Amino acid sequence: MLKIDIHTHILPPEIPAFKEKFGYGGFIQLKHQPGCNCADMVDDSGKFFRKVDDNCYEPEARLKDMKSQDIHVQVLSTVPVMFSYWAKPKDGLEISQFLNDHLMQVVQANPKKFIGLGTVPLQDVSLAVKEVERGLKLGLKGFQIGSNVNQENLSDPKFFPFFEACESLGAALFIHPWEMMGEKDMSKYWLPWLVGMPAETSRAICSMIFGGVFEKFPKLRVAFAHGGGSFPFTWPRVQHGFDVRPDLCAVDSKQAPQKYLGHFYVDSLVHDPELLKFLIKTIGADRICLGTDYPFPLGELKPGEAIEAATLDQETREKIYHQSALSWLNLKKENFL
Repeated sequence: MLKIDIHTHILPPEIPAFKEKFGYGGFIQLKHQPGCNCADMVDDSGKFFRKVDDNCYEPEARLKDMKSQDIHVQVLSTVPVMFSYWAKPKDGLEISQFLNDHLMQVVQANPKKFIGLGTVPLQDVSLAVKEVERGLKLGLKGFQIGSNVNQENLSDPKFFPFFEACESLGAALFIHPWEMMGEKDMSKYWLPWLVGMPAETSRAICSMIFGGVFEKFPKLRVAFAHGGGSFPFTWPRVQHGFDVRPDLCAVDSKQAPQKYLGHFYVDSLVHDPELLKFLIKTIGADRICLGTDYPFPLGELKPGEAIEAATLDQETREKIYHQSALSWLNLKKENFL
C-alpha cells in the first residue's frame, strides 16, 4: 500500500552565515561534528538549539530510513525554527528563497520519493505572496507556515491576501505550531512541546474558524500538524462557547465551529490507536493523513504504528496512508508508482 508521510522536516547541509550578511544575529546554523553523522543546530551566537542526525540534512540517509520504514513518499518542509518571521522582511525573503531552492533540488533529484512544501516571509504578506508565486513555478506543491506570526493570529486580515493567493493558485497549506504561547512560563519538563504545541495548533484552528478564513476561502486546502492538536478533543467546548457567548466568539464570522469538522485536514500523529479512532470519528478518515514528524524523537518513531494498532479496515487505511494526502496536495497516485 502506498504510504505518504505529510509531516517531515529537512534542512540544507550547509546554512549561510546570515548574521555576517545581514548585520544582525539570531539565525540558525549547522555545526557539523567531525567523524560523526550528526550536527548541532546553534544560533549565530553559539547558543545550542538541538542536535540533529544526518537524516535531517542528507537525502541519502533519509531514503535509507524510508526504505526500512516502508514509507514510499515524504512531504518535505523546513524545521520551523527556520521561519525567521522576526527578521527584516527582505532578509526573511532571502532565507525563504534559499530554503525553497534547496528543498526543490532534493525533490527534483527524487521526484517519486519527495514532495516539497516551501516557507514564506509572512512578516511581509506582499513578499510572502511573491514567494508563493515563485515557489509554485519551481515545483513546490504548497507551503508550511507557523500557528502564529510574531504572536499575531492567523485570523488577522493582514494575512488574507496570502490565503487568497494560496487558494487561487491551488497551493496546499500545512500549519505547524511555533512560538508556543506561555513558553517562557513553562520552560521546565519540556512543557512547551508537550502542552504548548497542542494548544498552539488549536489556537490556529480556532483563529481561522472565528476569523472567517475558512468561510472567505472555502477552497483553501489546509492541514494541521499533530492531529489538530487539542482542537479535536475540545471542539465541543469551543462550540458551546460560540453558542452561549456569540457576542465574544461570533464577532467576525457567524459560522458555527462544528460546521468545519471535516473541512480541514490533519496528520495522524496522536500517539495512540484509540485516539486515532476518535479522530476518525470526529473529522473523518478522508481528512486524516499519515504524519510522523520525521526525523525528530517526539514524532512517531515507527511510521504507521498507531494506524496498524487501531485495526482499521482496508478502505480506511488507504485513506489515511495516501488518499487523503493526495486530495490535500491535489496530486495523483500514479505520479508515485
